[in-house]
Amino acid sequence: MLELADIFVRHGAEYLVKFGDAMLPSHKRALYDICACRTAALGGHLMACSQNCGHMEYAYHSCKNRGCPKCHGKESRQWVEKRKNELLPFVTYFHLVFTLPSELREIVRKQQKKLYSILMQSAAESVQTLAADHKYVGGKLGMLAVLHTWTNAQLYHPHAHFLVPGGGVTNDGAWRKSRRKFLVPVKALSLIFRAKFLEKMQDEFPCLVIPREVWRKDWVVYCKPAQQGSEKVVEYLGRYVHRIAITNNRLLALKNGEVTFRYKQTRRNKKQWISSWKTMTLPALAFMARFLQHMPPKGFHKVRYYGLLSPVCREQLRQVQVLLISSQSGQKIDTCSKEKENQQRVCQLCKQGHMRPIKVLPRAIGSLTALLARSPP
Repeated sequence: MLELADIFVRHGAEYLVKFGDAMLPSHKRALYDICACRTAALGGHLMACSQNCGHMEYAYHSCKNRGCPKCHGKESRQWVEKRKNELLPFVTYFHLVFTLPSELREIVRKQQKKLYSILMQSAAESVQTLAADHKYVGGKLGMLAVLHTWTNAQLYHPHAHFLVPGGGVTNDGAWRKSRRKFLVPVKALSLIFRAKFLEKMQDEFPCLVIPREVWRKDWVVYCKPAQQGSEKVVEYLGRYVHRIAITNNRLLALKNGEVTFRYKQTRRNKKQWISSWKTMTLPALAFMARFLQHMPPKGFHKVRYYGLLSPVCREQLRQVQVLLISSQSGQKIDTCSKEKENQQRVCQLCKQGHMRPIKVLPRAIGSLTALLARSPP
């Protein structure tokens, strides 16, 4: 099966020659790590069967880069389980999406670290501003936010996904739920979000010229009950918490310096959304540029927690969970992690023993250019 690493190894040296001087450090790091992931370059262990059947195999280390599609499977599962344990029982959840207009995308691209933070903070403050009104919720919400910067075709499209419970905690500690299918008015939410974002951006960059169109046009904000269930939304967000943009199973071919991949196209037909799979072919260097542009800046946290879900409110969150459980007589909820312990790898030869490390393989990392130079043409 074609992997992202195959594309990077084959065309990485050419990409560095053409764009190396203009590449961000995080992009170079991702290029190197993805090429080296689970190869001798990072070292590893020599494994042998515990039943002494003679079978041995190499197990190389993972790169742990945030953009690598082969890493973080365990971390993603653990993150999803932790978030599921924080869900409030018997509460409707809402899925919100805050999108920046196209006129701001190049500005945001050049000031990613600060403007991504402003995007997420402005969205959270906008929701809480409206939710504080007794007409809607009248309490403090809990908000899980995850930054995305891509479309299905990997185009640059910064937006933030929020998962918000339909209710909040009042000043006297009581739980006050929202309406079942309505959290806050989307039109008002869009206006507040636009005002907060532009105000914060101007404060941070007073000399920045903001296009006039962004003050007049409606900003796209989505707010609907999580029809598929809150756990499904958490699982969807969990796929991209530790990885980005594209997975190996969407890569179809690498031929004649071009990459073919599949992506899901969604369009609206009357009152429903219809999805279908399409294919796209791009020059390898253009494909790599599309992928690398979604690497978050070094040190940037693309998952954030606000209100009731913030770390300082974890005890209050647990109290609300207990309160909601006690209000449902005879019903129980399991708040323990369901993740199973990792089992040892079974020997592929005898099918009885387990693979155990018998020798440490040292790292063999040179420069990025040297690693790529060892790759086949």
